[in-house]
Amino acid sequence: MIITKLFKDFLDSEKAGGFTLIACTLLSLLLANSIWSDNYLHLWHFQLSNHPLEYWINDGLMTIFFLLIGLELEREVYIGELSNLKNALLPIAAALGGMLVPAGLYLFLNYGTVTQSGAGIPMATDIAFALGILSLLGNKVPTSLKVFLTALAVIDDLGAILIIAVFYTKTLIWSNLLIALGIFAFLLLLNRLKVRNLIPYLVCGVAMWFFMLNSGVHATITGVLLAFAIPFGNGDEKSTSYILQHFLHKPVAFFILPLFALANTAIILTSDWHSALSHKYTLGIALGLIVGKPIGIWLFSFLAVKLKIGQLPEDLNWKAILGASFLGGIGFTMSIFITLLAFSDSEHINNAKIMILISSLIAGILGLLYLKINLKIRNS
Repeated sequence: MIITKLFKDFLDSEKAGGFTLIACTLLSLLLANSIWSDNYLHLWHFQLSNHPLEYWINDGLMTIFFLLIGLELEREVYIGELSNLKNALLPIAAALGGMLVPAGLYLFLNYGTVTQSGAGIPMATDIAFALGILSLLGNKVPTSLKVFLTALAVIDDLGAILIIAVFYTKTLIWSNLLIALGIFAFLLLLNRLKVRNLIPYLVCGVAMWFFMLNSGVHATITGVLLAFAIPFGNGDEKSTSYILQHFLHKPVAFFILPLFALANTAIILTSDWHSALSHKYTLGIALGLIVGKPIGIWLFSFLAVKLKIGQLPEDLNWKAILGASFLGGIGFTMSIFITLLAFSDSEHINNAKIMILISSLIAGILGLLYLKINLKIRNS
């Protein structure tokens, strides 16, 4: 299987970014529970233009993360794994199962309660962490499994973005939304007119973000919309999309996501922190990520192949797919992101974060051990 240089760059940056995220998470937990706790927590609540610093990270910088996800999705659709319908339908089916089954298990425990809005939390997969864990297996991992997991996680994130837009929009200001969509339409027109200069797209993208931010729809949606407005061309190294995606890899992997991790895992662990794990919503998160994800991803993949909707790559078997399905349970970034939208109560948010970290750790260990046992050593 031929993998483009840009995909390799994406894979490498996500792997290294995964380890950086782990280090930042551990550092943040350590500082939040140290003698410097007050100063550290105050840092993220420092006011900038009437909003705390963490707000600008979550609603501003994370838009750039979603822009990168959108650019990768665009590349997959045009020339990557998703460009062939038969190949695309397998990770699409897997992602669908990986969203529906965890959400169903969560709602089974929480439907009709004040925490039912958290159903989106166990639906997401963290690309950086999942690929970081997969990279620990070295040359045991078939290239097609890396591509499958990447495509699955990208589609998964797109699903999470749609969920954010549809279910976590509390108030809608139509005037601002229509202006944002008008700017998007203008960018599509520039694309059709073959305008390749990045500057008008980025300037208009900032304006679109501003109006989306003030429309009630979460501003990070702007990142994906902007990605699909930016000219792709033939996808070579001179294309506008390629240039921007290549530029964004390292800032996202080594600055934006680590900053997000530092700001959002500053959790104070009290002496009875373990009691947070017995609530229905935290149990729903654990059940969704640890059990629902692997069942949903594997089952929907299996059904897609048996019904001849999708096809299994020649160098993969169902054991490898199950291993990747366990890694799909690493929610982290997107799960925490949705938690901040789903809950407004600080206790619910902190408890959910603790369970996301624990569940993601368990899912990662299960996936790593399972694949280590079941994957044969491949030649370099």
